[in-house]
Amino acid sequence: MVEQIFTRWNITVPVGALLATFLLGCSSTPPCDGCSTLQIAATGEPTTLVPPLVGETVGRDIDDLVFERLLVLRTGGSPVDTTAYEPGLATRWERVDSLTWRFSLRPGARWSDGRAVEPDDVIFSFAAYTDTALGAPAGSSLSDVVVASPVAGQVTVRFTHVYPELLFDAATKVRIIPKHLWDAVPRAAWGSDSAVGRLIGSGRYRIAAWNRGQSLRLQRVDSAGPGFRQIVWRFSQDQDAALNLVLSGEADLLETVTSPAARARAAQGSRVVVLRSPSAVYGFLGFRHADPKGAAHPILGDLGVRRALALAIDRPTMVHAVIGPDATPTPGPVSPASWVYGDNLGAPEFDPARARLLLDSAGWREGPDHVRHRGGRPLAIDILVPSTSSARKRLAEAIQQMWKAVGVAATITGVDFPVFQERLAQGRFDTMVGAWLDEPSPRSLADQWTSGGIGKLNYGRYRSARFDSLFALASTARDPVAARAAWQQAILVLNEEAAAVFLYSPTNAAVATRRLSGLEIDPFSWLHQVGEWTKTP
Repeated sequence: MVEQIFTRWNITVPVGALLATFLLGCSSTPPCDGCSTLQIAATGEPTTLVPPLVGETVGRDIDDLVFERLLVLRTGGSPVDTTAYEPGLATRWERVDSLTWRFSLRPGARWSDGRAVEPDDVIFSFAAYTDTALGAPAGSSLSDVVVASPVAGQVTVRFTHVYPELLFDAATKVRIIPKHLWDAVPRAAWGSDSAVGRLIGSGRYRIAAWNRGQSLRLQRVDSAGPGFRQIVWRFSQDQDAALNLVLSGEADLLETVTSPAARARAAQGSRVVVLRSPSAVYGFLGFRHADPKGAAHPILGDLGVRRALALAIDRPTMVHAVIGPDATPTPGPVSPASWVYGDNLGAPEFDPARARLLLDSAGWREGPDHVRHRGGRPLAIDILVPSTSSARKRLAEAIQQMWKAVGVAATITGVDFPVFQERLAQGRFDTMVGAWLDEPSPRSLADQWTSGGIGKLNYGRYRSARFDSLFALASTARDPVAARAAWQQAILVLNEEAAAVFLYSPTNAAVATRRLSGLEIDPFSWLHQVGEWTKTP
C-alpha cells in the first residue's frame, strides 16, 4: 500500500468572516472544489469500448468500471485458489460437479438504463465472447463452455474438461453486456458501432459522454455511499502532453510515466507526487516469422539471424536509459508481478561478437557501406512503433544503433495506434516494439505465443511444437511448484527459439495530485480500488 497523501489548509480568516460563519451555522472547512470528480490524464484513446473487442489498457480501465464480471479475483490472489474471489455481478457461487460452477446473480441487479439484468444477458455475453466474428481475446479459453439458466436468477457454466483455472475462466474472462441492446446488431458491425447509448453496463458507473479525441466522462449510477461521482479521462496524443495536464492541475492522475526525463520532471512538480508500484506490463521486440499465407519471412525466418539480432541488443543498458533505472530487463513474456517470474529463463546476454559470427554463418557479409548483404540484398529491417509512445520510439532508436554496429540497416516507422494495430493484424511489419499487460494467469500467453494464437494476438505468427507442448503441460499442472517450473520451461523455449526479444518491465510511476489520498494500485487492474480513494481540498 502506498502512503496516503494529502494537504493541510493553513488559512487566516478575518474576524468578520468568522462571525458570518458562526451566524450562518456553517463549518469553517473550506469548500472542496471538484472533490467529487477524478480527472485522469491518458496517453491515447480507446478505439472501442465494446467489451469483447477492447484491447488497449485505457479501454479496459474504463470498461472495468462500467461492465461487471461474475466475480473478481482479489488483488494478489492466485487463479487456482477458489477462495480468492470476491462478488461481482454474482453474489454466490458453488461447484456443482468437477466441470460445472453455478452463480447466483445479485438480487435487484440492473443495467444503468433501468432494465433488470437477467440470466439471458450472461448467456448472451458468453456467446458473444466466443463468436469468431468478434475474435475476443478470451474466446479461446471459453470456446467449449455451455452456459445455461436452470433456475431463475442463476446461471451455470459447464466446461468439457477439468483444469486448475476453471473458475477463473468461468468468472472473470467475460464482462456481462445487455442482450436487449446488442442482440439486434450484427456482430460483424460491433467493431464499428460508435453508439454510446449501447455502452450500458451494470457497474457503478455509466458513460455519460464521450467527446472523441478529447475526453470521456463516467457518471456514478447511484449517488449514495463513498466514491467519486464522476471520473473523467482526458486523452492526449503522447505522454508528455498527458503529464502536462497533471502538472498544470487540469488532471489529478496519470497512470504511469515511463521515460526518466518525464519522471524527473514529475518529481519536481510542487502539486504532485510520484507513486511507485509494481507493474504488470512487459515490453518486447516482436519478429514477424511468417506472412498471413504461412511463407517464412525472408530474413527473420532464419533462427540464426533472430538470435544474432537478440544478442546485439544490450537490454539492461537500453532499458535503464530509456525506461528508467528501476525498470527490469524482463527475461520473458511475464512481469515481476507474475507468480511464474524468474531470473533464469534463458534471456539472451549482450554479445555483439557472437552476433557477428551468427550473421556471417547465415551468409550475411558486411560491405563497404558497413551494411551486410547476401545475394545482393541488404540486411535491412524495419521497426514498427506507435507514434503515441515516446518510450517505444526511443527503444527503437536504441535498437537501431545497436544493430547498426553489427551491420544491420534498421529503419523506424511510427504510425498512429489504430494503424499500428491494423498493420500488426495484417502482418505488415518486419519487427515491432510491443507491450502487453500481464494477467494473473500465464495461460493468457496462449493467444500471444502459441500456434493457436495465430490470427488472434500472435501477430508475428510464431509457431513451435515444443512451446505448444510445454504450454499445454503447464496449463494442466495443479501443484503451484510444478506449475511454475513448467511455465518457466516453456519460456526457456521462447528464448531458445528467439520468438521475440523480451525487453523490459517498468516499475510503475503514477503521477498524482497531492489532493488524492488512499491510493492503492493493483498491478493487474490499477483502478480496482478507486472506490476507496478520496480527494481533499
